[in-house]
Amino acid sequence: MIKLFHTAALGLLLFILAGYTVEGKDSKKSFPGEKTEWKGFVRFNFDFEGRPAFVTLPDKSLPGNPWIWRARFPEWHTEMDSLLISEGFHVAYINTNNMYGSPAAMEVWNHFFNYLTSEFELLSKVALEGVSRGGLFIYNWAKRNPEKVNCIYTEAPVCDLKSWPGGFGEGQGSDADWERLKDAYGFSSDEEAKRYTDNPVDNLDELALAKVPVLHMIGLNDQVVPPEENTCILVDRYIKLGGPATVIPCTRGKQDLYGHHFPIETPRLVADLIKYYTRIPDEPLDPADYHIHRDGIRNSLLKFQREKNGRVAFLGGSITYNGGWRDSICNYLQIRFPDTDFEFIAAGIPSMGTTPAAFRLERDILSGGPVDLLFEEAAVNDESNGRTSQEQIRAMEGIIRHVRADNPATDIVIMHFVDPQKIEAYRSGQTPEVIQNHERVAAHYNIPTINLAKEVTERIDAGEFTWENDFKNLHPSPFGQEVYFRSMKAFLEKSWVGTVAEDDKIEARPQPAPIDDSNYGSGVLIDIKNARKLKGWQLVENWKPGDKKGTRANYVNVPMLVGKDKDSSLKFTFSGNAVGIAVAAGPDAGIIEYRIDDGNWQKQDLFIRWSMHLHLPWYYTLAASLPDNGQHTLHLRITGEKNPQSKGTACRIRYFFVNQ
Repeated sequence: MIKLFHTAALGLLLFILAGYTVEGKDSKKSFPGEKTEWKGFVRFNFDFEGRPAFVTLPDKSLPGNPWIWRARFPEWHTEMDSLLISEGFHVAYINTNNMYGSPAAMEVWNHFFNYLTSEFELLSKVALEGVSRGGLFIYNWAKRNPEKVNCIYTEAPVCDLKSWPGGFGEGQGSDADWERLKDAYGFSSDEEAKRYTDNPVDNLDELALAKVPVLHMIGLNDQVVPPEENTCILVDRYIKLGGPATVIPCTRGKQDLYGHHFPIETPRLVADLIKYYTRIPDEPLDPADYHIHRDGIRNSLLKFQREKNGRVAFLGGSITYNGGWRDSICNYLQIRFPDTDFEFIAAGIPSMGTTPAAFRLERDILSGGPVDLLFEEAAVNDESNGRTSQEQIRAMEGIIRHVRADNPATDIVIMHFVDPQKIEAYRSGQTPEVIQNHERVAAHYNIPTINLAKEVTERIDAGEFTWENDFKNLHPSPFGQEVYFRSMKAFLEKSWVGTVAEDDKIEARPQPAPIDDSNYGSGVLIDIKNARKLKGWQLVENWKPGDKKGTRANYVNVPMLVGKDKDSSLKFTFSGNAVGIAVAAGPDAGIIEYRIDDGNWQKQDLFIRWSMHLHLPWYYTLAASLPDNGQHTLHLRITGEKNPQSKGTACRIRYFFVNQ
């Protein structure tokens, strides 16, 4: 469940950093490949997923790194490209020859777009350029991704495959290209290809709704790609749908290749159109404004640099569990400390906040030894899971005290991630309560924090990107993951600035008096086999659901204490001031009653809002602030009652948990 990996396992993911860098205030990334020259500009040629590609670079990029994406024939009529590169644009190209804008080609384009915008921070909206058959590529991709397109420029574009290469109209067509196109699209016959209804001329509604401007340069006597079968149909339909469109007939100069090749009369107009419709962002906000360094993390710097080994842990929920920023931090640390042997512990588990983290900390992280650097996040799950402010403080304080009791020199960084509720709070001038609580604990222990919730909100409001099209979700898109990483990297760079002096020492940090004496600083998980006086319960050694609903790792094909019938009861004796149960809260979760020692019986509904579709791991703290004067006994029984939405009365216990 918890992933541990070392330098050797990640080393293959790194590439040699060389050549040009796209720079921002807090980010620097290098293009790979062979550095060449193109018309006085720097170009990097490289392979991407086995396909030749290049990026041509301006001497000085405009803010946000705007770019043009050439489709097919990248060296044809490049006058406007030269103008735009000289004025701060990048030009990119990937070879998808003989794919004719097919769905498979669009997948390649999707990957290439994500690569350039996430790895090299090119602008999240691009200007598309397509020549001849390139029209198939740019329109097919733009229709699938209208929110990522600033504008479209085409020359004599193919807009209907029946016209070219099919040749089923007045144009000449191309038999060889027609056969290759059918193969690329998976068409079994001419008739199937002719029935295809997603040509560039088709399904323009979303593109028009997004008001993506299009400009076509055409030859009036083009006998290869007749404008009457291509541009004229597309532009007519596009305008009627409300899309902005311009058509310029190029009538001057020599008309070659049956009118398909002609001089571009106004390259400046094309360059100006692309510049006009490319929104250049303001200077990006400084991530340092969202960092509080407090005591800093210099101990880990000394450990990594001097002792050449380090143990780094990531504790949190699904945003930590998923790949993205965490992988980037691991890669960054290996690049920063190339001679250091790292052990990385990926201890993120979906849906888990500070309370589960405080009690699983020993099992998932500290059982393998002390850590040198811990990244902790829980602001999203603590709020969405409905944990009280008292519980949030007790749990976060417990994590810090437990880690520092194990190793007083451990550096800790607390991160506040973003979700729509936090965006709404910040926009109304409020700091989310969960962030206030976590900051209170961080300030008390002088722990650094990174407020990514506020940073993302203010970057969106500054127009740097959008939630809907770029960041997309509280589980960030690749773009959002890069936003997180850039901020974290800037924090680490500033934390570790300067040289290490010979007399610098790793310092133990003393524990102050606790905020709450009932914090979970000694939290542990207890095996369910410690339950006693079982009545109506079954210990299932390899539990899995019979209803085919979803499960989570470590809560399926594992031992589970299962009770379903009314009055099924058990006792659990423990020493400590807090106790709870970690359950699989599925579609048939019931209602239990419990009491501590001879106290009053209390009820707990085990069904939660996600239970209908998933046997979700859930931690219920049944009692806290108990007297630390010896043993206590938890009495637990099934009431036979259930939530109106539940399908049963079951209780499935994976662990007891105790603050000893």
